[in-house]
Amino acid sequence: MARVRTAAAGRARALVPEASLSPPGGSSSASEVAGGGKARERILDAAEELFAADGFDATPTARIARRAAVAKGLLFYYFPRKMDLLRTLFAERLPVHSLSSVSGVAVQGDVAGSLLRLADRIGLTGQHWQVLSAILFREASTHPDVRDHLRALYSTLMELTEAVLDAASPRKLDHGRRTAAAGTFVAVLLHQANSQRFNGPAPDLGATAEIVSGALGA
Repeated sequence: MARVRTAAAGRARALVPEASLSPPGGSSSASEVAGGGKARERILDAAEELFAADGFDATPTARIARRAAVAKGLLFYYFPRKMDLLRTLFAERLPVHSLSSVSGVAVQGDVAGSLLRLADRIGLTGQHWQVLSAILFREASTHPDVRDHLRALYSTLMELTEAVLDAASPRKLDHGRRTAAAGTFVAVLLHQANSQRFNGPAPDLGATAEIVSGALGA
């Protein structure tokens, strides 16, 4: 069974400072910091909602702190820069997806079904993905860190899809044809996820999987 490497493993780390920081925008009490797990999640929830609605650059940290009902100093304790908030949202809530293997996904002789099982396992059509993808695609053009995450996400989707094609195909695949087939499926997979965000007509992922399978002669 084909194995899949873990792509961009370093991106999956949360960007929370390990040591105490002096917050530049206010003070945070010891009790706030001690019970900060829930506060940190509220900060991320608020940032996700506001970045998706108004954009990263148009959202000041003070507004995020108010929405999260925390002191601005506590926000800076966890996220010294606003960009750290954006990085952490992607690292923790839209990680570069990896599977240790394609076991249970790829079934030899069933390329189309294997591709659909992969799509279900990755789960790009959920509500959480739709909100975060709005931020991801909007900010990728202006923020290099976001663009890097998008590239890493795409590369990992390609890697997973090629691994599934290799494992499910009853014969050895030509490298170029396999890459082209994977690129087609990943493009439609991402389009399907984005179409749900805009309530537009969704592409037929099942038909795409059948077309890819037929093109590979699998």
